[in-house]
Amino acid sequence: MSIVHPRPTTRAILWARVAIIATIVFWAYYLLTTIVRLFVDTPRPDFTFTMEAIGYAIVVTFLTFSALMYLVARLGSMYRYQSHVRVPRGELDRHFGNYRHGITVLVPSYAEETHVVRATLWSAALQEFPELRIVLLLDDAPFPTDPETLRVLEATRALAGEIGELLAVPAGRFQRSVERRLDRFVGDPVVTAADVRDLASDYAAAADWLEKMAEQEEVHDHVDEFFVDQVIMGLARELRLSLLALEAAAEGADFPDADQIVTLSLRLAQIFTVRLDYFERKKYASLSHEANKAMNLNSYIGLMGTSWVTGHTAEGTVLRAAVGDTVGDFTVPDTEYLLTLDADSLLLRDYCVRLVYLLEEPENARVAVTQTPYSSFHGAPTRIERVAGASTDLQHMLHQGMTYYNATFWVGANAVIRKKAIEDIVEVEEVGGFEIRTYIQDRTVIEDTESSIDLGSHGWTLVNYPERLSYSATPPDFGSLIVQRRRWANGGLLILPKFWDQLRERRFRRERVRWSEVFLRTNYMASIAWSSFGLVFLLAFPYDSRLLSPFVFLAALPYFLAMGSDLREAGHRFSDVFRIYGFNLVLLPVNLAGVLKSFQQMLSGEKIPFVRTPKVLNRTAAPALYVIVPYLIVAFSLLTLYRDINHQNVGNAVFAAFNAVATGAAILMYIGLWNSVVDVWLGLLNFLYVDVKKPKRPAASLIDPSAPVDWQGILYHGDRRLNRDSRTSRDRRHRIGVR
Repeated sequence: MSIVHPRPTTRAILWARVAIIATIVFWAYYLLTTIVRLFVDTPRPDFTFTMEAIGYAIVVTFLTFSALMYLVARLGSMYRYQSHVRVPRGELDRHFGNYRHGITVLVPSYAEETHVVRATLWSAALQEFPELRIVLLLDDAPFPTDPETLRVLEATRALAGEIGELLAVPAGRFQRSVERRLDRFVGDPVVTAADVRDLASDYAAAADWLEKMAEQEEVHDHVDEFFVDQVIMGLARELRLSLLALEAAAEGADFPDADQIVTLSLRLAQIFTVRLDYFERKKYASLSHEANKAMNLNSYIGLMGTSWVTGHTAEGTVLRAAVGDTVGDFTVPDTEYLLTLDADSLLLRDYCVRLVYLLEEPENARVAVTQTPYSSFHGAPTRIERVAGASTDLQHMLHQGMTYYNATFWVGANAVIRKKAIEDIVEVEEVGGFEIRTYIQDRTVIEDTESSIDLGSHGWTLVNYPERLSYSATPPDFGSLIVQRRRWANGGLLILPKFWDQLRERRFRRERVRWSEVFLRTNYMASIAWSSFGLVFLLAFPYDSRLLSPFVFLAALPYFLAMGSDLREAGHRFSDVFRIYGFNLVLLPVNLAGVLKSFQQMLSGEKIPFVRTPKVLNRTAAPALYVIVPYLIVAFSLLTLYRDINHQNVGNAVFAAFNAVATGAAILMYIGLWNSVVDVWLGLLNFLYVDVKKPKRPAASLIDPSAPVDWQGILYHGDRRLNRDSRTSRDRRHRIGVR
């Protein structure tokens, strides 16, 4: 797909508006001619019919509302694509020529394959930016006992050094070239053809280096192919284009001036100059070990800008800030900007310079986070990965449109963050005598969504950059997809009350809040809940055939037609509309489970455990329940079809038949018959066999007095009865755990 979105035509925008109007008109006409008319024609309706009619009207209204929000966001994206003008390359070169601010790229990683992390680090390392620093935040257990796990961890730790060593050679050459040219033009700013040819030779060398690297890369799948073609060769092609311009200038009589020569030379040095490192928070007992990505990021961000002294205690190594004349063991540099990047995501070549340039425009002084919502890698080998990728590309468009209405949400795969903004929303706690700083909330497993609301409450805004500059992997099988989608479905309802509080604060400040923003944000956080329950109602409830009307179908038709058009625009098929519908049906129990987890958290007040999406070469087994329920949907739809045919209920029969076919096809394509048997059998075995429980440690009062004295623990804790396990349990009760 192209980096810059095609400019929508006037006709396309006109039809987008017509789709919105048609959806509203058909929905209103349905309520008037069907629901209201039924009550008018039935002077004394019984209780069952009344509740059925009201319930059906509510379900149709909520589903139509979600469809309408899709169309509204879609129209907003068209407006943004139409007005977007790309910043010229020369303006970027001028802005960053003497740039002094830095950016720190944070790559949180847990149990990732080494080659996946490597590609991500390379895509970040080849960003053109002055003072670029990349830190791989490893969240694996630092001292694994399994030899294979240790081997993978050591290989991942070595990535930073390996990439830095490879880049050191071209970086050294181009840094020396910059110094030579600065000396060359001191007192003599006249550029000659020899100067231009000398710069052209550097650009040729840079392109050659990248092309040689691309030739040596091993390509195993479509993601590797994208990495080679778009990340490495994409940058090489851009440098070749600059080389063409320089060679043409050298042949003519009109040369770039001295400032341009130096700026173009600086660009090469910035592309290949980077500092890489890795950090493991679990090596330090004073940092949070909470098992989620947010606290992995928070732990490192909390260390930035300070010199630290390491100390050894009975709990393990701890970090304390160096005070006075104390020399720290290490210092974590501070930067004005942060870039968070998931370990399975890739950035295109000028992601950093374009997004930071946006943040530094005067009108964007209160923009806290900007990003390009990630797109999917095309050419996936599995059907489920392709249909999940299609839905990802639709989400990219919707997030772009939401920015038009000031309803942007931070999507955590990648983002450039103004560090000053997250310092406004930081929460500081003291746990076990150590300060724990929380910048990105971890109360829910969709931490980026809640942080978006927190930033808005402090007067900050978020903006999505209207280009495609980032890509992220989609789960390759049904089992790993369940983990991801169940996590996405959990938390929106918990965050919604915080959004209503934000609205009250903004209105109190006399800030204008558009209804389009309110509706889009509410739909984003709550639509999974009402859509899931609504779909269950339509599938399972034997509603009166009089409630069905062609206008329900007509109200939904603009949504499906628009989605098909958007899929085709994003490089997919129009017919993927039906595949996505079946895809959502098999994911119905997954979404319901995520929503119910939100209700559980509301009642219990405890955080839901964060479960990361497994990304491994082998297939991930799906829980048996999520495999069985889609088959039950097919069976119940066929039963409904049989019943409706006997009662000559044509409309309901067609709907039931369509659901049975769509779900059955989705089972075959996305789960697989044999995989279903295997996953159900594994689920049965897991139910029958129980792991042997380890014996509990003796209570503190029953500790054998003759046991060896843990003198370090006594001096540290001040109580012999305290041990590592009790401390862990206590900290978990506090929200921040240390394991």
